[in-house]
Amino acid sequence: MASGSVDEAMRRAIALAARGLGTTSPNPVVGCVLLDPDGEVVGEGFHAYAGGPHAEIVALAQAGRRARGGTAVVTLEPCDHTGRTGPCSHALLAAGVARVVIAVPDPNPVASGGAATLRAGGVDVELGVRAAEAEAGNVAWLTSMRRGWPYVVWKYAATLDGRSAAADGTSMWITSEAARIDVHALRGTVDAVIAGVGTVLADDPRLTARNLRDGTLAIRQPLRVVVDTFGRTPADARVRDGAARTWVATAAEVGTGPDGRVDLPALLAELHHRGVRAALLEGGPQLAGAFLAAGLVDRVVAYVAPKLLGAGPTALADAGVGTIADAIDLEITDVTQVGPDLRITALPRKREG
Repeated sequence: MASGSVDEAMRRAIALAARGLGTTSPNPVVGCVLLDPDGEVVGEGFHAYAGGPHAEIVALAQAGRRARGGTAVVTLEPCDHTGRTGPCSHALLAAGVARVVIAVPDPNPVASGGAATLRAGGVDVELGVRAAEAEAGNVAWLTSMRRGWPYVVWKYAATLDGRSAAADGTSMWITSEAARIDVHALRGTVDAVIAGVGTVLADDPRLTARNLRDGTLAIRQPLRVVVDTFGRTPADARVRDGAARTWVATAAEVGTGPDGRVDLPALLAELHHRGVRAALLEGGPQLAGAFLAAGLVDRVVAYVAPKLLGAGPTALADAGVGTIADAIDLEITDVTQVGPDLRITALPRKREG
């Protein structure tokens, strides 16, 4: 069992890992805390960006000789392969670490095996400390690696009565500037933003991550993906403006699903192949309905404005629900007030059978 100092160190490691959200993909977020033989913290680190030093290497550099005989507390199993950086398992062995405490094993077959290498080198290895918390902090990457397609977050904005626009089609702005700033921060944590061609034709969105106060673009931009069965995206659409990479995904390129439109599982598989581990589904009630009907949404983030319209398009179209018994049940995990609006985060419950 983990001692009090190790348990506290893992909590710290999980908090450190979160600092890498949005900058490490296609790699995971990882945090590490090094304790000396007396249980004192002598080094800590997190994986800050893809290609950069891993969390264990940063922590070892801080600790120096004080790591010998100590304990490394890490949120994800140390890697055991050489990619853009060397294997962390070998670095821990070379530093003389006596014990390694791991929250979650690495599901990536290319990089896993660090725990076995450490054990073979005489290191005491413990798995599963605060595993649920570490999983939650790295859920997009872990989910993507385990199943082979990205973790999908459906984001929408609507009035309290569920309308995404007024009867005349106007939708600027349903939610407040505070909510829109929050959305741009959310875009900054994912690898791709997905919208349907209908939204592109109707609203001509940029789909970039920006600082709304001054209009500047974030340094890291998600891939813009337009789901466009027949290739109708105009050449002068703002998603083609060069501010970020854009992929117009057509049926001719991706394949056709049972509904005659772009095959969504094939789309997600291709995104995973391109290094996308987390995707934000935005814009288009039809596309959102298709994703939900296919069971491809992992999280829902709703921005609900304290407004009533009484008429106008809804945020969600047909999602394959014909009767109340078929409703997509959600587990609400967070409700936060953002300006005058509410941000509601929920997880679709898995259906039995």
